[in-house]
Formats: sequence, C-alpha cells, structure tokens
Amino acid sequence: MMNRSKPIDVAILGATGAVGQRFIQLLEGHPWFRVRELVASDRSAGQRYERVARWVLPGNPPADVACLDVLPLDADLQSPVVFSALPGDIAQAVEWRLAEAGHIVCSNASAYRMHADVPILLPEINAAHADLIGVQREKYGWGGGLATNSNCTAAPVAMALAPLRQFGIEAVQVVSMQAISGAGYPGVPSLDIMDNVIPYIGGEEPKLELEPRKMLGALQDGQVALLDCVMSATCTRVPVLDAHVVSVSVRFAEPVAEDDIRGAWESFVGPEPVPGLPSAPLRPVVVRTQPDRPQPRRDRDEGGGMATVVGRLRPCPVIQGWKFVALAHNTVRGAAGCSILNAELLAERGFLA
Repeated sequence: MMNRSKPIDVAILGATGAVGQRFIQLLEGHPWFRVRELVASDRSAGQRYERVARWVLPGNPPADVACLDVLPLDADLQSPVVFSALPGDIAQAVEWRLAEAGHIVCSNASAYRMHADVPILLPEINAAHADLIGVQREKYGWGGGLATNSNCTAAPVAMALAPLRQFGIEAVQVVSMQAISGAGYPGVPSLDIMDNVIPYIGGEEPKLELEPRKMLGALQDGQVALLDCVMSATCTRVPVLDAHVVSVSVRFAEPVAEDDIRGAWESFVGPEPVPGLPSAPLRPVVVRTQPDRPQPRRDRDEGGGMATVVGRLRPCPVIQGWKFVALAHNTVRGAAGCSILNAELLAERGFLA
C-alpha cells in the first residue's frame, strides 16, 4: 500500500493533444498524483503550455499546469509515473525507454497492448494482470513497468462481458457507434460526418476482436491466456461528440436466463483494492431498464464518466443467445480515466515503492 503523505509527481506525454488534455483535467485536485512534467513534439517543446495547447475541453487548463514549460520527447523525466497519450508509432520507442529508465508508464497508446509481457488493464475485471509488471522487471531487469489500457471501444465491451464470463462466453458479435472525439482533434471533417454514418474506421475492428479477449483472459504462469471465444466486429463513426455505443450479441455455453444476466451486471464489483481507488466508480456496470437507453448525451457521465452503462437486454435469435447495448465515455473510461485508475492500482499494489 502506498504512502500518501505527499503526492506523487507525474508526467504526461502528448500533453497538448485531446487525450493529454483529458489527463490534465482529470488529474486536477487528484488526492495521490500531481502534474509536474508535460511532454510534446518539437514544435511545442520549450514553450509554456498555455501558449501551445489549443484547449478543446470546457474551461481552461489549471493554472499550475498552464505555466509549465513543455519538454521534448527525449527529455530526462523525473516523475516516477508517466501517462502516455502519444500516437502509437511514437509511443513504440518512447514508452519502452522510459520503463527501462525506471518509470511506471501507463499508456493509452496501442503500441504495446498485445505484447505478451504488457497488461491491458481494466482493473475491475483483470486487476491480477498487474502482476505482469513483476514479470517485466524479472525478465528485463528494469525497475519501472509498462501497462496499457484498451482501445476506447473495447472498454465497454469488456466491462459489459466481464460479469457474464461465469456463463461460458462462446461467441460475441459487436457493432460500434463511435463518437467523433475518438478520432482526436480536429477529428473527422464536418462534411464527412454531418448527416452521415461512416461504416469504417481504419484499424479498429481487429483491435475490437482481440483486445477484449486479452482483458477477459486469465493470467497463468506469467502469461495471459486469451478468453476462448470468437469475436466479430463492425466499427462505425457517428455524429456524436463523446461516448462510444456498442450493440453486442453474445452466445453462451449453456442457456442463461434474463434475470441471471441482469443480476450478474447489478452485483458486479471489482476485486480489492479496486473499489476504494480514487477514480473507481461506485458501480462499474450500471443497468438501464428504459427501452431507449443508454444514450450518449444522457448516460456518458455516469460514475464520473468511468461507468459502463448497459440496457436493451433481449434474446438474439441469430446468435442463439442474448443481445444488448453498452456505452462508455471514450476519453474518460476509454482513455485517460482508465490510465489514471491503472496507475492508482499499481501504486496501491506497491509497484511505485
């Protein structure tokens, strides 16, 4: 358990981008962490943050962050915790180097999600996967560690399915309706997305078919065994600002009653110490019984944006199972908020000692 006598300094990679800004917003007033270093590309490095960051979130950046000078990507960072909002190609080199240097890196990037020694943490469903940090230290001889969070669309899929693992998940079909903020800033051109749905997002479908299986898998002998099921995904972009919605059909090994599925969702909680972490929602999965919920505008801020909201549970005659709709805030639970919760878990588990 961490010593909370003083806050832990953190750095943010990709601090000027939309997800980097969400990190800064969510970390304001955090009881354990304080932002002390900001890192961005060469065109921003050496300048004050308030001058180079085009703030796209409500309000303004916190004053104690706005006055910080932006550091280059090759900076010798002092913060023990590093949050990464870098593009995947840049993260490939930077994140590993920082873990080697002794930092705990909690990444929103895709670069290392499927690396055998790197966990995709969604603490309520796979907190035990944090033990891979110990595997990394033994295997690579470093004092740091690297953990990722999932693709923003995989988060509500995995969270909604996690309570249902007990019924023997055999097959899952997913159709996503993804918010434009998931494309970063400035996002999708207005003439493409207005009055339109785009039925393709490059690279998303393979992630959505594989990452949930890793998150829902079991840690065995220092490796994650993927959940033994087949997944099929179709990803679309819709004209919604924030929150990804997924339509999910699932087939189980045995017949399952509707009340059993609802009960599994409503009673689901994460293992200790997850429920007591500062960023953990009171209820990870929130069930809506109204026939027209969940909806992005009405449900994305549930649990401070960290909850997954499910509804429209009904039989699926095609897959011979059940189908439902799930929603999560893509830049909070699906990005920065989950990385912060991951860091809280690693701190509480003693990996920052």
